[in-house]
Amino acid sequence: MLIQYLWAMGLILNLETATTNCSVSLALNGDVVAIRENNTPNYSHAEQLHVFIKECLEEAKKLPGDIDAVAVSKGPGSYTGLRIGVSAAKGLSFALNVPLISIATLKSMASQLNVERDDVIVPVLDARRMEVYSAVFDAKLHEVRETRAEIIDGGSFKEYTANGKVYFIGSGAEKIESTLDGDNLVFKTKAVPSAKEMAVLSYQKFSSKDFEDVAYFEPYYLKDFLVTKKKG
Repeated sequence: MLIQYLWAMGLILNLETATTNCSVSLALNGDVVAIRENNTPNYSHAEQLHVFIKECLEEAKKLPGDIDAVAVSKGPGSYTGLRIGVSAAKGLSFALNVPLISIATLKSMASQLNVERDDVIVPVLDARRMEVYSAVFDAKLHEVRETRAEIIDGGSFKEYTANGKVYFIGSGAEKIESTLDGDNLVFKTKAVPSAKEMAVLSYQKFSSKDFEDVAYFEPYYLKDFLVTKKKG
């Protein structure tokens, strides 16, 4: 029992770069002890990520060698943002010889809400045009429907919106709000994924030894990255 208890003690560095929010937290046994984040449309992750990591360690009075695991938001989300976050996480995991943990971006965002037992949470990230990345969770964060890239229309999510209160959270919620009507629909359009909510989820995975293979782990892009050539 003592060995299991000691293993469950974990100082975890959480990195969230899947969207415009560059977010870093340091958490001990699931409790955030330091956090830095900046949500800007300019995607300044490359410049800010390692600065935020350093500041979180300094605030918590910890050294890199004190970290027991590195967790990263795995997507879906911005191709560039995910690449930056995953590359940093894999590099730190390898250099510090600690486990790598991946957290589903949409599940992490859904965990920002505390809803009633029969309510449904739909985290949605903006994609192209009327498209979003979405998943569906119940009040206990069990996945009701898998992650998809889908185009929003008047019939979207009808199997959920017809039966009770549905919370749409994330940048894609604005598209849904302009398309769907209903007194039972709640829209949280300003919410972004954060390393704050990653803390509990990453500690759960750490405790159950649910780790990634550092050599082979890749972000969950969901769709192929499209390169658009400049005109002219």
